[in-house]
Amino acid sequence: MKKCLCRVLLWHFDHKTAHLFLMKIKYRVHGLNKLSLWFVFVLLSVAGRAQEISSDPAVIKDGETLFNANCKSCHAVKRKLVGPALADVENRAPSIQWLKEWIRNPAKVIASGDEYANKIYNEYQKAQMTAFTNFKDDQIMAILAYVKAEANKVDAPAPGTEAVKTSDQPAIPTAYLNVIMIGMIVILILLLIILGFIVSALKKFLDQRDLSEEDREVVHSPITLSSSLQSPAFLFIVVFLVAAIGFKTVIDGLYTIGVQQNYEPRQPIAFSHKVHAGQYEIECKYCHTGAAKGKSANIPSANVCMNCHTQIKVGTITGEGEIAKIYAAVENNKPIEWVRIHNLPDLAYFNHAQHVTVGGIECQTCHGPIQEMDVVKQYSLLTMGWCIDCHRKTDVNTKGNAYYDNLVELHSKSSKANMKVEDIGGLECAKCHY
Repeated sequence: MKKCLCRVLLWHFDHKTAHLFLMKIKYRVHGLNKLSLWFVFVLLSVAGRAQEISSDPAVIKDGETLFNANCKSCHAVKRKLVGPALADVENRAPSIQWLKEWIRNPAKVIASGDEYANKIYNEYQKAQMTAFTNFKDDQIMAILAYVKAEANKVDAPAPGTEAVKTSDQPAIPTAYLNVIMIGMIVILILLLIILGFIVSALKKFLDQRDLSEEDREVVHSPITLSSSLQSPAFLFIVVFLVAAIGFKTVIDGLYTIGVQQNYEPRQPIAFSHKVHAGQYEIECKYCHTGAAKGKSANIPSANVCMNCHTQIKVGTITGEGEIAKIYAAVENNKPIEWVRIHNLPDLAYFNHAQHVTVGGIECQTCHGPIQEMDVVKQYSLLTMGWCIDCHRKTDVNTKGNAYYDNLVELHSKSSKANMKVEDIGGLECAKCHY
């Protein structure tokens, strides 16, 4: 029985913890009968199994969401960021229970004199980890499940690369106008060729008639540059081309009113998304907190920046550099006056949460490869036609959402194609216009 008890303890705890636990109960179990020992064995087994890290895909998915929203700004799974890499953390830490206490209140664990906690604290220049006091046991275990699953992966795709969609295509009206222009030029050339044949046929016909010398000279008069430039046909061609090009230019100009694609204003602080979202893989929703739960994605306030920059202080002592500007804004209690880049007209309604949380749309789908931009620009057209085209092509994200069950069933009876956004009213005027 003692050997079985030892195996259970070593299975669920580290060697040091198991040894101390056995020393404490060594004399207490002396008087227990077999039934009592079996009871202790069962309790330890149940308690130990509660500490097991799940491999359930649903739990891992929940852990990924929690990790991206709370941990990703400071931690990566396989490399160091602001904090240590988290791969194999369940084996490096003294125990799972220790991890729970550390995540909920790291300052308390450090103050208790815990050797492992103080080692980490000093190794990372006494950077204080954020306390997640509201985390429940199952949430922490879900995060650990995600970390373990990611650590076991051989290769992982770069963040956002699969979700990026190019939008460098010209506007649809411009494409139509180009086709029309080319078609009209082709028709004009064909007309000139036909006229050439008609003139040639007329000359042959008139040569067979009895013409005077003057009329014959007119029929066979040579075509010169001067006569061509003064001819009504040439003047018609010139006027037609000028009018057509002018018309196309005016139409293109009218269609670009309010379109700010590639708009790239200078910001008061040279914030680089390439460094934050690309190099350090900070989740977009960590800073833009409203994207997952509201209409607006929100521009982060300076206190969000200070979550990391209380430890990263390059240039703050001398008062120089971009980080010093954040400190100045906080110390003077003045907001950073960021220049807005993406701005829809007031007549259009757009809800970030509906697309990000319900639709499962990646930020890069509309904002482009944001993790590669030093200076952010408006990547997509964001016009009505662009949105309608997306609603016609995008499949509705119905997985795991019972709200769509009846709709999916009805749609499958009438069509074999996947259910698109337009099939559930995505092209109705009132969806986007008040």
